[in-house]
Amino acid sequence: MKKFAMLLMILSVMVFVVAGCANNTKDNGGEYAGQTLLVNSGAGLNKAVDAVAKAFEEQSGATVNMNYAGCAQLLGQMEINQTGDVFVGGSLQDMDTAMEKGFTTEYFEVAYHIPAIAVPAANPANVASLADMAKPGVKLILGDKEANAIGKKGQKIFEKNGLAQAIEANVVARDATVNEIVTQIAMGQGDAGLVWSDNGFENDDIKIIEIPEDQNLIEKVPVCVLKFTTNQELAQAFVDFMVSDAGKTIFADHGFKIIE
Repeated sequence: MKKFAMLLMILSVMVFVVAGCANNTKDNGGEYAGQTLLVNSGAGLNKAVDAVAKAFEEQSGATVNMNYAGCAQLLGQMEINQTGDVFVGGSLQDMDTAMEKGFTTEYFEVAYHIPAIAVPAANPANVASLADMAKPGVKLILGDKEANAIGKKGQKIFEKNGLAQAIEANVVARDATVNEIVTQIAMGQGDAGLVWSDNGFENDDIKIIEIPEDQNLIEKVPVCVLKFTTNQELAQAFVDFMVSDAGKTIFADHGFKIIE
């Protein structure tokens, strides 16, 4: 009888432990455990969006796969392949294009995307303003003015300030993504480039020079659920998280000025 009672007690403890483990697994798994999401995002946003995705994975239990590229390239991919659950653009113009193409019907604004001048850390050409970028002999690396957000926005900024022609004469390279511009400037392959202010976050190889507000054209980072998502609920949950206080705080921690 003693052995039988001991056996029952051991079995009871085992059942309790197994049940407890099962409950913990369920609680820690998250509401969307086992589900997968594909986010198409502008390449220049990768640090902040990666951090948002990681935090969302921890909270939801879902797996977030990222597809980074220039926004013009992403829009082309989506038009051909009709794939992706969420789109994070580098500018409102990107989202306007997405809406015109019927990829979405609404979007939400997350943070300000502020154009700025990037120079190598030592700033050998002593560039301190837009006007300095137009001086003869200054080697500039800019974005593709037809393909990416910073390239398009930069062209408008130069035109606004009457510098477009002089700037064009100094261009030695145009890159498909802002990350490529940052890399080349950091390596000293150009004297200056136009990037987003947040691209200087935790980057000691470049120096960010702010553009006065009256000379600048400030953008916004938008996000939307794509019409061809395969998981509407999960895609909306990700967008809701990105525009929540928690998501915006992550953007702020990566050098962005958030939209209240």
